[in-house]
This record gives sequence, structure tokens and C-alpha cells, in this order.
Amino acid sequence: MEVDPTTLTILGIAAGILILTGWVEQIYKGFKTKSLKDVSRFLMIFISAGAILWLIYGFIVNDIFIIGTNIAAIVLMMIVLGMKRRYDKKMEQ
Repeated sequence: MEVDPTTLTILGIAAGILILTGWVEQIYKGFKTKSLKDVSRFLMIFISAGAILWLIYGFIVNDIFIIGTNIAAIVLMMIVLGMKRRYDKKMEQ
């Protein structure tokens, strides 16, 4: 199936926006409530590992949309993980 470059670009941008929006919402909610107790560390570890593998794949196939989306996803996941550690420690005290 042939897909023209414009459609492929729109598809890549839309996919990236949809994937990253979930992390932005989680960061906003966590910052507002100062709690991320319901976010599983294992979920974040597995998603991070997947994002790293997708990033490697993106570099191999030289796809800027895969590379950019996964760099942004890794950064957002690191923010969520950092917030989770910080807020979980405060809850333990």
C-alpha cells in the first residue's frame, strides 16, 4: 500500500501528539494533587524501555517522527518518575 509523504507526515505528527498528551495530563494531575501513588513504577519502566527501543529503531531507519516522539516520551516519563519518587517519599514521612 502506497501512502503519500504528506499523509505519512500527518499520521506521524498525530500519533506523537496523542501518545505524549497522556503524559502531559499525568504530570499536570500529579503536580496539582502532589500524588502519583496510583502510577505503577513497573508500568513506567516497561514503557520507558519500549520508548528507548523505539528510539533506537527510529535512528536506524532515520525517522524524525519516531525519534522526536520517543525523546519527548522519555523526558516526560522521567519527569513523572521523578515526581512519583518525590511525592512518595513525602507520603512516607
